[in-house]
Amino acid sequence: MVSTLARPASRPLNFWVCLGVPAVAAIILVLLELTSLDMDLATLFYDPAAGDFIGRHSYFLENILHDRAKQVVIAFSVFAIFGLIGAFFIDRLKPFKRELGCLVLSLGLATSFVTPVKAVTAVQCPWSLEQFGGHETYSELLSPRPPTDKPGRCWPGGHAATGFTLFALFFVLRDRRPRLARKAFILAFALGTVFSVSRMMQGAHFFSHNVWTAIFCWLICLGSYYYILYRPASKAEKVVKAEPIGA
Repeated sequence: MVSTLARPASRPLNFWVCLGVPAVAAIILVLLELTSLDMDLATLFYDPAAGDFIGRHSYFLENILHDRAKQVVIAFSVFAIFGLIGAFFIDRLKPFKRELGCLVLSLGLATSFVTPVKAVTAVQCPWSLEQFGGHETYSELLSPRPPTDKPGRCWPGGHAATGFTLFALFFVLRDRRPRLARKAFILAFALGTVFSVSRMMQGAHFFSHNVWTAIFCWLICLGSYYYILYRPASKAEKVVKAEPIGA
């Protein structure tokens, strides 16, 4: 029993993939600022006849995919916190103390960074822009903000973070349950994508806002895993593992 609960050595991390893919994605996003892709995609969800986005007043998108979904992830986070507290007192949970700590830290950081960054960047939401029936002027992410009495609060995407923060599950399960970890990655990516598209349909975010969110959440969860859980096999462990049975 002890051997199955003992924290195993981590599988090697491919930093070219873990850091390289987000870096390339970030460069592409910066270059996309020179195009009209964000505006073109937002236009697909805008109904000029109604003067509003097609999902702006959708009960399903607002109450189910936004409010209820967020509450589910919040409940999961609270459950993780209770699990971490219990790991200090409950014998069955003690071997998973570091995993639970990593999970709680990742979930907390990957969601709490959004609000202060929104306040600093002051990027407008699509529904606030003149092109979509609002009164604000569009500006690229890296350009100065036009004067306004109502600074935007739309970059990065907050609801997208509700889904992409579950990348934390992938890293927490990576060493003990690699197959389950891959399923957790698919779940996090799928939920983050669904939440992103739903908010785009409502006019709350541009496409790039949500991709930036995915990058940030991935890096936060990766960093938490690296500093809390990542433990590459030592040379001695590699030698023992390489020895044939009965040697």
